[in-house]
Amino acid sequence: MQSYNYFNDYAYICNQKNDMTELRHYEVVAGVVEHQGRVMCLRKGATRYAYTSNRWEFPGGKIEPGETPEQALQRELLEELRLHVEVGDHLTTVRHQYPDFGITLHAYHCQAADEQVQLLEHEQVAWVEPERLLDLQWCAADVPIAQCMAEQANKRQSVTYS
Repeated sequence: MQSYNYFNDYAYICNQKNDMTELRHYEVVAGVVEHQGRVMCLRKGATRYAYTSNRWEFPGGKIEPGETPEQALQRELLEELRLHVEVGDHLTTVRHQYPDFGITLHAYHCQAADEQVQLLEHEQVAWVEPERLLDLQWCAADVPIAQCMAEQANKRQSVTYS
């Protein structure tokens, strides 16, 4: 008679969960919202994942079926911040695998008419000079976007001072 081995079943269930988790992938959009030379940064509150809790991110969210990235960005900023923006050029696309899910993050330049926002899903807003963006503790997927913006700002400054 074969004995039941709880640990083998538990390991199998955990591996199945990990396999399913790795398959979750989201197409998302982020706005690098600028106003008078500063960039909007949003700090998340506590989340279900420690690696995104209380970190900074660029505003945005999931692209819904049938939406263009630009439409999704306008919708998300209106829903989360009550902010109307003019969506500009595509800045970059970042693919990032977090421990529990993956994202493809499409970032766009945006212009805001003012800095007035209503925080409905975030803890804090900061309007930051582009060269200071890397001073913040970003969610990992947003780091390449912050780096890109900081590099562009530094290139503009070096041309100005040459």
